[in-house]
Amino acid sequence: MISQLEQRMAELANAEDGIFLQRYFKTGPGQYGEGDIFRGIRVPPLRKLATAYLAMTMGQVALLLSSCYHEDRLLALLILVEKFKRGTDGERQAIYRLYLENTRFINNWDLVDASAEHIVGGYLLGRDCGPLHGLARSGIIWERRIAIMATFHFIRRGKFDKTLEIAEMLLQDREDLIHKAVGWMLREVGKRDLPSEEAFLAAHYRQMPRTMLRYAIERFAEERRQGYLKGML
Repeated sequence: MISQLEQRMAELANAEDGIFLQRYFKTGPGQYGEGDIFRGIRVPPLRKLATAYLAMTMGQVALLLSSCYHEDRLLALLILVEKFKRGTDGERQAIYRLYLENTRFINNWDLVDASAEHIVGGYLLGRDCGPLHGLARSGIIWERRIAIMATFHFIRRGKFDKTLEIAEMLLQDREDLIHKAVGWMLREVGKRDLPSEEAFLAAHYRQMPRTMLRYAIERFAEERRQGYLKGML
């Protein structure tokens, strides 16, 4: 099955798209995606492949996840997400463990955002969320992003406490990609429970990185946005 899939991926590859994607995902020296390699396959075909190859074993998916190609890793994660949705409790636990054991391969924001909510958030809903705290304290940017993005699963179900906890842990993070993710999740909380978001902002907005604050208040009325940005609330 792996050889068949590799042939299909080679057929879908597009050199021009590969060049564009390597620029888009900042793969140059010193950039966050330094050294990553792209085949040049867009997301919609990968989603179709994920559905077509759901019969892959966990071992095969793990092998795909360790690929040097970005699209292969994304495909592996999309397959795991679909397997998780359809799996038994035992299968979901195995997918969750595989995921956390292989975070070194989940090494760009799109890989995190396509999977953390569904697998990590999906597994930890109703369970001890201590693992999120460990991820949020990680020295690896992508593990910290997994921590906050996993809470999107909780947000969608009207549970905001864990998002606010992890957001507070990441307030002093130095990475812009973390600022954006935290601000985005705070905005999602506000869509559903504005008083909860504003209570968090009241306590922290003066210390928040500017990008995080801008993302968090993006949907606010202009006058109120300016109040936050000028520190006048």
